[in-house]
Amino acid sequence: MEVVLDFEKPIIELEDRIAETKRLAEENGIDISDSLAALEARLEALRQDIYKNLTPWQRVQLARHPARPYSLDYIHAICEDFIELHGDRCAGDDKAIVGGVARIGPYGAVVIGQQKGRDTKSRQYRNFGMPNPEGYRKARRLMLLAEKLRKPVITFIDTPGAHPGMHAEEFGQAEAIARNLYEMAQLRVPILIFIIGEGASGGALGIGVGDKIYMLENSWYSVISPESCASILWRSWEYKEQAAEALHLSAQDNLKLGTIDEIIPEPLGGAHKNPTQVFKLVREKILADLPGLFALSSEELVQRRLEKYSRMGRWQERAISA
Repeated sequence: MEVVLDFEKPIIELEDRIAETKRLAEENGIDISDSLAALEARLEALRQDIYKNLTPWQRVQLARHPARPYSLDYIHAICEDFIELHGDRCAGDDKAIVGGVARIGPYGAVVIGQQKGRDTKSRQYRNFGMPNPEGYRKARRLMLLAEKLRKPVITFIDTPGAHPGMHAEEFGQAEAIARNLYEMAQLRVPILIFIIGEGASGGALGIGVGDKIYMLENSWYSVISPESCASILWRSWEYKEQAAEALHLSAQDNLKLGTIDEIIPEPLGGAHKNPTQVFKLVREKILADLPGLFALSSEELVQRRLEKYSRMGRWQERAISA
């Protein structure tokens, strides 16, 4: 069953009207080509008006669309010879984070992604895309393997946040994420980051430090989800739309803030409307940007990465009077 978001209902209603008009015309042998052309032109104009003027909250809804491509979809579409590797060699194998070795064109690479599920069983299996410490430690193990093999790291971010449960806290969730930030900051191989859906808080940052950071047009990236922000500031999820606006979480806002490097366009209506086109753009971006990063020495790569993150944010120093 196709999922229709609230703001898409006028499009669906007009599509149904066009389909019904075609049916009646065929049954009665009536030529309605002129009227049909007008309706289809109206439909295209409506699509353009809605999808080109999405609010931040509407983009959040698209980022969560159940038909949207997930990390494994990207990995299998853009990589050749992907071999998944499991476990953190410490406590277990977190199914919310997947990763392994692969080939992308002429490059060997280590690919890592946060994976959601599409039905109740797979969502539970993947813990709704919310990693536990074992997942971040598995990701770190794979990154260090990439450094040892001199292979680039490609990560796909799509998580509502790191798992907030008792198990995660007992096994050191904060330390696992912090350790990944430390290791990724000084990893001596290129790192490309793709935010393909939801990019929430430390859950995203745990595999999100890199040389190049890209966001899909309808993904979001922020310190907190709109619902959680609204529950803190207004004590109610009813203000989630205002929270989404205030958080500046869209790809367009993040590009202005300098927290990402580039926006990857999506087909009209979202990545799920034409996944093949999106996979092609992501693969092309990887193949276009890796040569320039490999041209740098390991020392230059790390230094540029540190400088990149040092430039983020704004601050002002004030003299303190005695």
